[in-house]
Amino acid sequence: MKQLYNMTKEDNIFFAKRKIIDNIYKSANLEGIAVTFADTVDFYNNVNNGHISVDNMLKLKGLKDAWEYVINTIDDKLTIDYIKKIHFEICKGQNVYPLGDYREHGVGITGTSWRPKLPCECDYESELEEILKNSDKQDMAINLFCWIQRSQMFQDGNKRVANLVANKEFIKNGLGIINVPVELIGQYFTYLIKYYETNDNKELKKFIIDNCIDGIGE
Repeated sequence: MKQLYNMTKEDNIFFAKRKIIDNIYKSANLEGIAVTFADTVDFYNNVNNGHISVDNMLKLKGLKDAWEYVINTIDDKLTIDYIKKIHFEICKGQNVYPLGDYREHGVGITGTSWRPKLPCECDYESELEEILKNSDKQDMAINLFCWIQRSQMFQDGNKRVANLVANKEFIKNGLGIINVPVELIGQYFTYLIKYYETNDNKELKKFIIDNCIDGIGE
């Protein structure tokens, strides 16, 4: 897989900080949190424009806090406990239970009759370890992004968690930023649903590489 960007970690952190409002906006919309870019700018700058519901403000705050946590812990080892911590940061204060831990019940997926296994039926530790063995860091991080979404480890916020975890590895390795453009979310979901149903992420990964990675230089 051709690596699209080859930045220093420091440059990638700086780039991520400059793009943080855009990152929050795109990640929120991927999860179905309907906020505009202008509303996201106002939220980030502590301006109450009256357009954002309390529930959505809490979700945006969770994303902001999670991004800050990722940037401050960029060199920390990626473990299941780290992934759970990201979930805690993203969903705190939002009546999500269990918070920072695996879901206890089944979940339905919009657009398909496919259902993910319960976490108690999975070995996420081994699955994560296998993904991290990949020496192609870009491919590894995209696999993380796909895997966390399909695993549905948590009762809510799985796409947001997947985005933050994948971006931790992107930034750490100078690969840029991964985010699904809001105008392409519909197309993205077509490939995501197919991946859910087949467990084959080749087409989804090609879409991500072609449309969802941003950075500086090559």
